[in-house]
Amino acid sequence: MQLFYTDHFELPLPVGHRFPMAKYRRLRDRIVANESHRRDVLVVPPQATLEQLQLAHAWPYIHRVLTGQLSPAEQRRIGFPWTAPMVERSRRSVGASLAACRQALRDRLSVNLAGGTHHAMWAAGEGYCVFNDAAVALRTLLVEGSIDRAAVIDCDVHQGNGTAQILADDPRIFTFSIHCKNNFPLRKYPSDLDIDLAIGTDDQTYLAALRTGLDQLFQAGPFPLVMYLAGADPFEGDRLGRLKLTKSGLLARDRLVLERSLDHGAAVAIAMAGGYAPSVDDIVDIHAATVQLASALSHSG
Repeated sequence: MQLFYTDHFELPLPVGHRFPMAKYRRLRDRIVANESHRRDVLVVPPQATLEQLQLAHAWPYIHRVLTGQLSPAEQRRIGFPWTAPMVERSRRSVGASLAACRQALRDRLSVNLAGGTHHAMWAAGEGYCVFNDAAVALRTLLVEGSIDRAAVIDCDVHQGNGTAQILADDPRIFTFSIHCKNNFPLRKYPSDLDIDLAIGTDDQTYLAALRTGLDQLFQAGPFPLVMYLAGADPFEGDRLGRLKLTKSGLLARDRLVLERSLDHGAAVAIAMAGGYAPSVDDIVDIHAATVQLASALSHSG
């Protein structure tokens, strides 16, 4: 299985910033040290091109990002100060999801060790998301004719408002978000299917709701490709999550999504999405378990 990484394009964030940027490098280090990944290949992706970005974003917004003309309000909404490395990393992260999608169509499964930037909208960034990797990647493949339909299964704890907004009028892409209802973002754009969960939802309740959602999604299929946002932030210890899933519950979530998708004939590209536990080790544990499961399923086929 191929894994795409961008952790060497790190952002110079202010001291005390809440985004756990270190998780990306530590996740790659964990994978490299794990003997079970000896057959997997780590690849640095190319940047998303300007033409590809314009399939999901307005050119004036893209131009402001590229040239450092984002207003202070726009930068606060994104959550990062503008820097040239921020632009580089944002384009590489989108490129990694596109590369993972292409590889998944060949090998059934592939992983972007970052990505999941589902709050980025048509003309604005938000919530640590500059460009929307899922929207750009899937629209690119549709334009190229590599696929005719696709689905987004978003299991980050926060609703995928940017993905929903960008793809609202695109019947070729089915958007599904399962998330904590009373949480960021305040304004939630409707996905094709949204499942709103109460604060404190546990493993059993979450998995039952997810099964119901997957049933509905695949009834709308078939989909040759699924992009799965495997957020670590539904974890019970997450600072920004408000749900109560255990690590074993999150792994059961991953298994349910991956096995159901593969059983329905869909290739799956995985992005890591959010994770804000006080201990970076907990975040890395969750993401690493997702990647290890994907690798095992990939090599079992």
